Amino acid sequence: MKKSQIALIVTIVVLLLIYFFVAPVNSFVNESVGAMKAVNLEDTIEYIRSYGSVAAVVSFFLMVLQSILSPIPAFLITLSNAAIFGWAWGALLSWSSAMAGAALCFYIARILGRDVVAKITSETALKSLDGFFEKYGKHTILVCRLLPFMSFDIVSYAAGLTSMKFWPFFIATGIGQLPATLVYSYIGQNFGGGGKQLFVGLLSLFAITIVIYIVKSVYNDRNKEKAMD
Repeated sequence: MKKSQIALIVTIVVLLLIYFFVAPVNSFVNESVGAMKAVNLEDTIEYIRSYGSVAAVVSFFLMVLQSILSPIPAFLITLSNAAIFGWAWGALLSWSSAMAGAALCFYIARILGRDVVAKITSETALKSLDGFFEKYGKHTILVCRLLPFMSFDIVSYAAGLTSMKFWPFFIATGIGQLPATLVYSYIGQNFGGGGKQLFVGLLSLFAITIVIYIVKSVYNDRNKEKAMD
């Protein structure tokens, strides 16, 4: 077993022991997961805001946590950050914390391997991304980050299982998630009135744009294959 594997396993064990045997930590994590799994924006805003001067730290932790645990929606935290801290600071907080979470998932997969990642996520989800990586290679991360319905953490885990280097992954993640972060943050700050309709409309626009991009790429690839035959 490599030193990096041992170090990560020891870290995970220590964190689990803290979670199970330190009551305040156990309560905080359980409340955090419960608050976000409810997928209620108003409740999430109030939950983060309740921590007062350390609300930004709590939000950062929540974003990293959602990067590891699939059931927690990232956009909920991004919208909340904008509502609490304003458009610019909220976007910066959401973007930087998501980057930290993506890096963590990447290295968990790189160090512990596919069997462990399949237990954290699912083998079916990983297989669905295998085709993306085979077909689009280094462009897969950028494409997946732009898809609003693509699981953030599973993409990060899947990338860590490939031969992709960390920095290309990290840069593509940063670029790919920036547009959605900015849009969600703007909407989060102006969620009342027509903000909800704008939110749904932009999600649809993102999805349609990426679908067109993928279809076009597949069409071009098939034409190249036919030309080579």
